[in-house]
Amino acid sequence: MQAKNNQQQADSKLHFLDYWRIIRIRKTVILAVFLLVVLTTTIITFLLKPTYASSVRIAIEKDSSDITPLIGYQTAQQHDPYWVLTEYEKIQSKKVLHPVIGSLELNHKWMDRFNMTVPLTTNETFQVLKRSIDVDQYRNTSLIEIKAYSKDKEEAAQIAQEIAEQYKAVREANLQSMSSAGIEVLRTQYEEQNSKVKKQQVELDRLRETLNISDIYSAEGSSIGMTTEPQIVMSLERERTVAEVKLIRYMTLFNEVKAMTLEELRNTILTAMPGNLRLTHLLNEYDTAYQTLSRLGVIHGEGHPETKSLVSLLTTVEQQITDEITGVLRGLQSQVTAARNELEQLTVAVEKAKSNDAEKTAKYRPYFTAKRDLENLSKISDMIMIRILQETVDAALPKESIVEIYDPAEPNPEPVRPKRFLNIALGVVVGLIVGVGLAFFIEYLDTSVKTIDDVEQALQAPVLGVIPQNVQSLLLEGADSPHAEAYRVLRTNILFSRKNPEANTLTVVSGGAGEGKSTTIFNLATVFAQHGSRVLIVDSDLRRPSLHKHVGVSNSVGLTDFLLKQKTLEEVIQTTKLEKLDFLPSGKLPSSSMGILNSTQMKAFIAEARLRYEYVFFDSPPIMGVSDASILASEVDMAILVIQYRKYPQAMTVRAKQMVEKVGGNLLGVVLNNINISQDSYYYYYSGYYYDYYSKEDSDNESKGKKKSDGKSAKTSARGDLELKNKF
Repeated sequence: MQAKNNQQQADSKLHFLDYWRIIRIRKTVILAVFLLVVLTTTIITFLLKPTYASSVRIAIEKDSSDITPLIGYQTAQQHDPYWVLTEYEKIQSKKVLHPVIGSLELNHKWMDRFNMTVPLTTNETFQVLKRSIDVDQYRNTSLIEIKAYSKDKEEAAQIAQEIAEQYKAVREANLQSMSSAGIEVLRTQYEEQNSKVKKQQVELDRLRETLNISDIYSAEGSSIGMTTEPQIVMSLERERTVAEVKLIRYMTLFNEVKAMTLEELRNTILTAMPGNLRLTHLLNEYDTAYQTLSRLGVIHGEGHPETKSLVSLLTTVEQQITDEITGVLRGLQSQVTAARNELEQLTVAVEKAKSNDAEKTAKYRPYFTAKRDLENLSKISDMIMIRILQETVDAALPKESIVEIYDPAEPNPEPVRPKRFLNIALGVVVGLIVGVGLAFFIEYLDTSVKTIDDVEQALQAPVLGVIPQNVQSLLLEGADSPHAEAYRVLRTNILFSRKNPEANTLTVVSGGAGEGKSTTIFNLATVFAQHGSRVLIVDSDLRRPSLHKHVGVSNSVGLTDFLLKQKTLEEVIQTTKLEKLDFLPSGKLPSSSMGILNSTQMKAFIAEARLRYEYVFFDSPPIMGVSDASILASEVDMAILVIQYRKYPQAMTVRAKQMVEKVGGNLLGVVLNNINISQDSYYYYYSGYYYDYYSKEDSDNESKGKKKSDGKSAKTSARGDLELKNKF
C-alpha cells in the first residue's frame, strides 16, 4: 500500500514538472502575449476620455387600489422578479426614451459629439442614448436605479432625472388608458352575452312545448332530475340483489341438507333450520323416552311390560320425527322455487325499467342540453356584469402613485470610467491567462516527440541516449568535449542492450530528413574509436551523402565503386586523423544502380567488414523516403532510431519503427536528438549533470594545467573501456 501511495505522489509530481516544462519552453510566446495585452490595455486606458455617471432611484409598484374591491379580496402583492425585469425593458423602450430625447433636445446637442453638420435623427439618438444608460435593481428591493453616463456630468444628471420623470408619466397614462379600455370591452362583451342568453331562453321554451315536458325544477334553474326512471331502476336493482342473495342462501342450505342421512339430519336439523317447535318437541320426547328405556332395561329387562311400552313409544316418535323432517325438506324446496321465481320477475322488471329510462333520456336530451347551456350563459353574463361594476368603482377610487422618485439625480464630480488601476490589473491577469493558455494550446497541437515518456509510450522502445543541441563533429571538438559524454552514454547503452556479443554492425535510421542521424552515427563511431575499438564508418546514404564533409575528404570514390567492382576495398577505404577510425565514402551513384544496396555484393561487403573491424557503422537515408534504409536495417546486426526533438509528428516516428521491424531489423532503441538542455528541465535531470561536471572540470584545467588533467582523463577512459571489453 505504501508503494502505491509513493507511486501516485511521483506521478502527480511528474505532471507538475510537465506543466512547468511547457511554460519554460513556451516562455517567449507567453511573454509576448502578456506584454501585448498589458501594453494595449494601458494605452487604451490612458487614451480614453473620462466618463461621468449620475443615477436616480425610483420605487415602482403594480397597479392596485387603496380600497378593497367590490367583490372578492385584494391579495397582498408579492415580489415578482420577472415583472421587475419587464419594467427594466420598458424604461429603455422608445416609448420612454423618445420623449426624453425631445425634452432635452439631444438630437441637436449631440451633433458635436459625432462631428455632424445636421442634427441626428431620433432613432440614431435613441440607439446612442440606450447604450448610455443602465437600469438595475437596487439591493434586492423594488427600487430601481437608473444610471446615465456622459462626458458631461451635468448632462448625465439631466438624462437620468428626465428618464425617471417620463417613465412615471407613461405608467400613469397607461394605467388610465388600460382601465377605460377594459371597462369598454367588458360592456361590449356583456351586451353580446345578454343577446345569447335571450336566444337560448327562446329555444328552451320551444323544446319544452314540443316535447311536452313538465320540468318541476325549471323555476329553480336546475337541470337535476331529467326523468324519474333512474330512481326506479336503482330501487328494482336493489330488490333484485336481495332476492338473488336469498335464493343463494336457500339453495346452499337445501343442497347441504339434501346430502345428509336421516341420522345426520336429526342431529343438525335444529341448528340448520331453527324455529320448528314441533320437531323440537318430538326430539325432546324421543330423548326422554330413550333415557327411561335405558334405565328400566337395566332394572326389569326387555320382557317387562313397561319396557315394551317404552319401545313402542320410541318407534312411534321416531316415525313422527322422520315425517316431520321430510316435511321440512319439502318446505325448503318450495322456498327455493319461490325465491327463484321472485328473482326472475325482478330481473325482467329491471331490464324493462332500464329500457324505459334509455327511451326517455334520448327523448328529453335536447331539452336538458339546451337548459344546461342557458345556465352557463347566464352565469357568464352575471360574472361580466359584476366585473363591469367592480372595474367602474375601482377606477373611481383614489390610488397610490405607482412610480415614486426617491433620490433625484445629481451631478457626480468623479468620473466612473476608465478605471485605470482595475483595467491595468485585468490586463495583467488576462495577458497572463491568454499567454499561458496559448502556450498550452500550441503544445496540445504539437504532436511531435517531447519527452522520453512520449517515446516509450508510443514506440514501446527504450531511449538509449539524449543528444544536446549544437553538437559538432567530435573529431573537431575532441574527446574532452562536454558533448562527447552524451555519446559515451549512448555507446554504453548500446553495448549493454545488444543481446548477441558478436553483433558489431549498426545503422542509424530516422523517419524524416534533417533529424541528425548522420551526425549521430559519425560521433558514435568516433567515441567507439576513442575507446580503442577498430571502427569503420560507411556513408551508405547514396542519394545525399554528407559524412565526407565531417572527415574532410573527397566523395568521388567510395562504396558504389566497390559494389560495382570498379575498385578494391583497400582503394576506397580512407583513414582519418583518429587512428582507430576508418571511413568509406558513398561514392557517385549511377542512375542505373539505384538498388545496389540490395545486391549480393553489399551483403558480401557487410560480411567482410564485420570480420575486418570490431565495429562497422552505416549511415542511411530517411526510412520514410526511400527503401535503402529498410534494406540496411535488415542486413546489419543492430539499428537505432534517431528522433529530433519537436520536429516530426509521433505517427511518423511510429511508422519508421514499424518499417524497421517489418523488414526484420533488430531495433535496439531510440536516440533523442537536438535537445535544449538549458531550457528543458526534463532533460537537464537526465543528462545535464555531465555538462555541469565538464564545465567545472574545464575551469579547474585553466588553473591547474590542461595536460595533467587530460592525462588523467585518458587513463580513466582507457580503464572504463577495458572494463567493457572484459565484460563482453
